[in-house]
Formats: sequence, C-alpha cells, structure tokens
Amino acid sequence: MLDTPFTTDPETAARIDRILQGAVDTHVHTGPSIAPRALDHLALARQASEAGFRAVVTKDHDYAGTATAILINDNFPELKTRVYTSLVLNNVVGGMNPYAVEHAAAMGAKIVFMPTLAAENHLAWEKSANWSHPASTQKMRHATPVPVLDANKQVRDDVKEVLDIVARTDMALASGHIHVSETWKVFEEARARGVTRLMFTHPEDIVGASIDDVKGIAGMGAQVEHSLGFFLEGSKFKTRTDEDLKAHIEAAGVDNTILCSDLGQVGTFAPLDGMRRGVALCLSLGYGDEDIHKMVATNAADVLGLDAA
Repeated sequence: MLDTPFTTDPETAARIDRILQGAVDTHVHTGPSIAPRALDHLALARQASEAGFRAVVTKDHDYAGTATAILINDNFPELKTRVYTSLVLNNVVGGMNPYAVEHAAAMGAKIVFMPTLAAENHLAWEKSANWSHPASTQKMRHATPVPVLDANKQVRDDVKEVLDIVARTDMALASGHIHVSETWKVFEEARARGVTRLMFTHPEDIVGASIDDVKGIAGMGAQVEHSLGFFLEGSKFKTRTDEDLKAHIEAAGVDNTILCSDLGQVGTFAPLDGMRRGVALCLSLGYGDEDIHKMVATNAADVLGLDAA
C-alpha cells in the first residue's frame, strides 16, 4: 500500500469519520489471492472495525471467500465489521456454473458478479488498454470467454439458470465487466425472473457506459456502484476526474449510488484510506453529510439486504 495516508485538518477528519460510521464497502480486493494483495481479509476486517464500518464485501476474480468470511465472523466476535463475500463467474469457478452459485448462496455470499476477467468485453478491453492480470507472469492459463448472450444477442439459457438461483436466494446481481449493452439485457431478464437486487459495476471504466446508461439503469432500480480508485488523485488506477464522479452521481441520483473502494491491490491506497479520500472528494463536490452517508453506507446495506437480516 502507499505509505501516504490521507490527512486533513482535525475538524474535517472527524466529520469524515462520522460519515463513515456504519459504512459498507461492497467491493474490496484483499487476499489471499493469486494476484498480489496489500492486505488480507482479516486485516481488512480489523481496520474497518476500528473505523466503525458495518460490513465489507470481499471480491476475488477467481474464488468465493465464503469459508474465510465465516471463520473471521465466528472467531473474532469483537470485530464490529461483518465480512461478507461474493462469487465472480469466471473460468476458475466454471463460468455460468449453477452449482457454484447455489453453494455460494448456501454459504452466505451476498453478491454474484457476471464475468469480469473472463467477460468477452473485458478480453477485448485488455487489448486496447494494454492491461494484463497481475498474476499473468506466473504459469497460469489465460482467461477464456464466458459469454452472456447467444448468437442472436439474447440472454443465454445458462445465464437464465443463474438468474433464477439469484432470484430464489435473494442475492444481489452485479454486472461485472460485461459490456453495458449486455448489462441492459441481463438486468432486464433478471428483473423478469424475479431478481430484486441489482448492482451496476463501475460504469466509469471498462464497461463502455455513458451517462445516459447510468441514468437508465438506475431507473430500473439498480444501484450504480462506483469504484473510488478510478477517481482518487494519487491512485494508480485513476482514469476519471472529480467532475466525472459528480456527473455520474447526478445521473443516477444519490439514492441509487454506491461508493466503494475497489482497492486492496499492491501499490495503491488501502481500502479504508480510499474510502476516507472518497468522502473528502464528495465533500469538495458539495455533497452534504447525509447524502454521502447514503452513498457509502445506507444504499449498500439496502441492496445487500443487511437491514432485513
């Protein structure tokens, strides 16, 4: 992690800490992982607990961390923060594997992501972005496509089977790295099949979304999840401006916006540091404490079903 923690005047720091009480970081890349990570899931839980977070959701591109989450929650009852996890439908779990989805649900996973590193859109984006997975220098198989649409550009039957499980188990469905044009169709099918919890993953990067897409998908009732790592000055992932973030928030509305860190990688901010910087950025953009709290806490808790738990 970068050794330059966020600092500000004491009054602003206290204000940021108050806003983050009860926060939920829905998208954290901690370890263990095949890719280098700056901290592990337990260290994340300890840091988030000290900051008063309600929950964190770990995300690995290759496995569901359900067993780890259970071990942390059961063996460290002094931690205020609950650890939840997600399942990403990439090659390692068999792509659109209904067995993996059912098992993850039974073990308490909160989010099912459409493919990320194995999304057809991601594999095309990799070439233009000159990006490669941090573990690619090791002797690992390169990702192969996990499609979500058939030759007629309709949602595939294996995807529909997954959507039915998500609906039945009341998990949240996240779009992952599929193209926004695919997200529209998958989310429409998901709604038709009874999925009530939808999360549009970082429209600001990789997935090809416009502001109109953000507005329209939020209009479907989806929460639009923004990765702060793409907006923070000093982040190695920064590709967007402060004004871009405000435009995205205004398009979806505060009530349909989630701000997550999407951090935990080596060489950038720690997740908690990223969340603090993100709150400071929102303050500088003119958002009030209550609205920022919605975007870092309330909306995420709602879409994950934590308030009903």
